[in-house]
Amino acid sequence: MLLFLLNLKEMSIIVSNILDELQNARKAAGLTHDMLAQRAGLSRMTVQRTEAGKIDPRLSTLLVLARSLGMDLMLVPKSLRPDLEDFVRSGGRFLGQPSGVGAPPSLVDELLQPDAPANKHIPSKGR
Repeated sequence: MLLFLLNLKEMSIIVSNILDELQNARKAAGLTHDMLAQRAGLSRMTVQRTEAGKIDPRLSTLLVLARSLGMDLMLVPKSLRPDLEDFVRSGGRFLGQPSGVGAPPSLVDELLQPDAPANKHIPSKGR
């Protein structure tokens, strides 16, 4: 059972942050409201009003917008958020991993390679 104990102010801040990220991703992808709406199967007006904070979007609307932009929404425990943000900002490099031209590729670089096997970084369990 998942229990959310957020007050309205906290929820409003979370939704506002998600909407900012979605708008940034839309603009970075060079998409208009209409183009994103077509990809997401929503009306242009819904995309515009959601992005502008004029309506309180359903979680399903946020999910379809995110997925249409090649993103996903995920819940992260508060205690892990600082470490996860540091990891993302570092480009997927582990703490203490050397940087520069001679550095090994980051985990993110390897996962983004089109020919990389999906389970390459998952340790196998011995039987």
